[in-house]
Amino acid sequence: MSWFTRSKAPKPQADSSEKLQLPDDIWSKCPGCSAILYTKELRRTLGVCPKCGYHFRLSAKQRIPVMVDRHSFVELNGNLRTADPLNFRDSKKYRDRVRKAEKGSDYFEAVVTGKARIVNVPIMLGVFDFSFMGGSMGSVVGERLSRMIEVGIEERRPVIIVSASGGARMQEGIFSLMQMAKISAALGRLGQKRIPYISVLTDPTTGGVAASFAMLGDIILAEPRALIGFAGPRVIEQTIRQKLPEGFQRSEFLLEHGMLDRIVERSEMQQEIARILGNFGFGE
Repeated sequence: MSWFTRSKAPKPQADSSEKLQLPDDIWSKCPGCSAILYTKELRRTLGVCPKCGYHFRLSAKQRIPVMVDRHSFVELNGNLRTADPLNFRDSKKYRDRVRKAEKGSDYFEAVVTGKARIVNVPIMLGVFDFSFMGGSMGSVVGERLSRMIEVGIEERRPVIIVSASGGARMQEGIFSLMQMAKISAALGRLGQKRIPYISVLTDPTTGGVAASFAMLGDIILAEPRALIGFAGPRVIEQTIRQKLPEGFQRSEFLLEHGMLDRIVERSEMQQEIARILGNFGFGE
C-alpha cells in the first residue's frame, strides 16, 4: 500500500505485498503542482510537497508519529468493532464494506484513540483515518472518542482530535447521527473541568464531523488548503445556482472569516500544540 493517501478517494487496492512492487510506491504526483516527486523525499518532508507546499493526506498510522513524542502513543479501545444495527444493504452489504475497509487499513475503524505525550505533556489523542470508509463517523467512532474524552476528564489530560472525515456513516442511519451529540456532550463535560480541547482539521473535514465536535475546540487549528465544510462546494453551487468565491471552504478562507484560530504547517504542528498547552497551564 502506498505510503501516502491520495487526494481522491482511493481505488480498491491489491494485496499490499503486490502493491509495493508498483512504481506508484517510488514516485508520487503532487495534486497541487503536478510535480513528480520521489516518495522517499516525501517521507522526509512529512508528506508535504517540497515544491509547492501541498499537504498530502496521511493515514492515522502515518500521522501519529508526526504528532506525538516517539513511542509514546498507547492505543485505547482498539477492540471495539463495528456492528450492523440496521442490517443495511445498498449495492453491497454493510458488513462486507466494513470487512473490505478493514483489509485495506492499518486499523479496524475510521478513528484511532489513545494516550500519548506531546513534548512530554500527557494528552489524549484521536486521529481519523480517511482511508477507512472515508473517515465516516459510525457508532464505534463515537464510542471510541467519547471513552477517550472521559479518560481525559478522569486523568486531567488535554484532548486533541485530528479530523479527516466525509461525515456521518450513512449505513448506520440515526445511530451515526447520534454520535454528534454524544461526542459534543462529552466535550462539554471536559470543558466544565477546564481541560482544553484542541481540534486539528485536515483535508477533508466535512459533513457531521465538521458540523459538531470538529468545530467545538477551545483552539481550532488546520493544515494549509484543507477542505472544511458541511456540504461540498459542488453541492452548494448546484443548490444556490451561483459560483462560489475562489478558495471557498479552504483553510485560508475559513481563517479569514473567523472560523479558525490558526493555520499550521505539518512540520510545526507538534510544537504549536505544545505551546498552546503551555498557555493553558499544561506543561513544564
